[in-house]
Amino acid sequence: MPFIVDTKNPAAVADFVRRIYNELFPGASRVWISRVFEDAEMFFTGRHPAYAPIDLRYHDFEHTLQATVCLVELLAGRHHAAVEPRANARQFELAVAAVLLHDTGYLKLRSDTAGTGAKYTFCHVLRSCAFAASYLPLLGATPVEIESVIGAINCTGPSSEIGRLQFHDPIDRVLGCALATADYLGQLAAPDYPAKLELLFAEFAESDAYVNLPPEARVFKSARHLAEQTPLFWERFVRPRLDGDFRGVYRFLASPYPTGNNAYIVAAERNIAAVQQRLSATTLA
Repeated sequence: MPFIVDTKNPAAVADFVRRIYNELFPGASRVWISRVFEDAEMFFTGRHPAYAPIDLRYHDFEHTLQATVCLVELLAGRHHAAVEPRANARQFELAVAAVLLHDTGYLKLRSDTAGTGAKYTFCHVLRSCAFAASYLPLLGATPVEIESVIGAINCTGPSSEIGRLQFHDPIDRVLGCALATADYLGQLAAPDYPAKLELLFAEFAESDAYVNLPPEARVFKSARHLAEQTPLFWERFVRPRLDGDFRGVYRFLASPYPTGNNAYIVAAERNIAAVQQRLSATTLA
């Protein structure tokens, strides 16, 4: 299991991120990171007066925390590898903000009582970018910093072509690749990933219905169909993107770098094998 902290515990994840941040950047203030964590938890758990608690069971707050842990481990590995361009303390802070905000597009206003946030799957990246653009100025972020965070969030879109995206600084592209990598590996390596595919299908189905996509035009016809496509998704989509579009930054998760064990890749491949075993043993609808 790759996660070295309990991702069901937001306080534990926040403490982990602050500890790594202090190790990488001794003496740097932890105020920004603490504030973003507090606010993200407030938004996702419904403690903000404007937003209802996240009501998705796959893309829940734990998914965001899983991606956060993976991202921070990746950035720490890259920092220790002394690869150029280097990320400074502020850029690390912006990366943390980006991962914590990257799925805010699934949140609903309290007045939005129809269905769940899954209906916004088709546009959740755009909504997340808009959320970040309206939230980050409250923390004193500059226009260039906001652009950096939005650029990173845009990298998480399944159809995004990172090579065509424009970035203000070369490190911003690296951080975008790191966030997109963590978004995929954080969920694929999670111990309960095989069991949650039915929940993921339910999200896709709700989104398809919301945009009036007829059943015959939908990518996944059933939970079983999604599970059957998952090994191909890993082999033909995720792995090529990790090495290509995302520039192989997952290698910084290897311990020791560069030839050591990569717990995230190992766990993801174990999960893909488990999905195949479940297909043989069960009758998903």
